[in-house]
Order: sequence, then structure tokens, then C-alpha cells
Amino acid sequence: MITKALIQDIPALTTLINSAYRGETSKKGWTTEAHLLEGKRTDEPEMTKIFLDPKNTILKFTEDDKIIGSVLLVEKGHQLYLGMLTVSPELQNSGIGKKLLAEAENQAKTLGLSSIIMTVISVREELVAWYKRHGYADTGKREAFPESDIHVTVSDVPLEFIYLEKSI
Repeated sequence: MITKALIQDIPALTTLINSAYRGETSKKGWTTEAHLLEGKRTDEPEMTKIFLDPKNTILKFTEDDKIIGSVLLVEKGHQLYLGMLTVSPELQNSGIGKKLLAEAENQAKTLGLSSIIMTVISVREELVAWYKRHGYADTGKREAFPESDIHVTVSDVPLEFIYLEKSI
């Protein structure tokens, strides 16, 4: 079931997101960034800031009262920014990501927005290809990947974001 996440979901969401993107647990799934980045993908203070901004919505995919998927949606003018699409590593390739993506597109339509945009690390070719199969196109726009205490690069290749977009 996909519903809007609540502020009390922050601990479970933080654990889920970190488990899917970084560290040993993430290597069970195909969306890991562990070979590119160390540290956490997010933390509870960052998640709290996300929840406190009225332009942000986090959708959660729940099964048996456990959050097993999530996605961040941010209203940006006439577009919806999609970020942190997450599925529990053990459950990737089971259709949960597709369902969250479809619900994000429904949200964009409901809000009367013209497109969904996102950023993906350019060297994550499998992930870029997955989004392209779901109708997203490379806009050609690039942005340097931000270094921070949370995002510690371990890749020999310089990282950058590519922007993908899908008209709704």
C-alpha cells in the first residue's frame, strides 16, 4: 500500500534509505552506491528538514506494517522533482519501484504539473537505463556531485549528476 509518510516514520525511512544505497546491506540489491560512496545516504536531521518543508512529500510503500519502499517528491514550479526512490535491497526487482514511480506520476498529474525531473549519478548506467525504459529522457544538463560529511566519494571516476525528465 502506498500512502503519505508521516514524521514519525523518519527512523524507519532513514534506516531503509541507508540500507538500500550504502554499506554492505545495499549490495544485496542492484541500486547500491556503495562502490561509489561511503557514509550514509541520509540522516534523521536531514529527513526532518525534508518533512518540515511543505513543498516536500514522501510516499511510503508499506507491507505488513513495515516500510519497504519510499520516494521523495518536491514541487518545483511546474515540475515535480523525484528523489531517493528506495526499495528494500532484498525486494528489488519485485515491481515496488515501478509502483512508486507510477504513483509519483499520478501525484504530478493531480498537482497539474507538466513533468517530473530527477538527478542520477551519471556512472549508474543500469539505473539511468531503468528510468529511460520508464519514459525518462536525459536532458543534457549536468551538475557536479556535492561532497559533504554524508556523501564521501570512494570512486576513482569524478561523479556528476545527470538530469532526467518525463513529460506528464
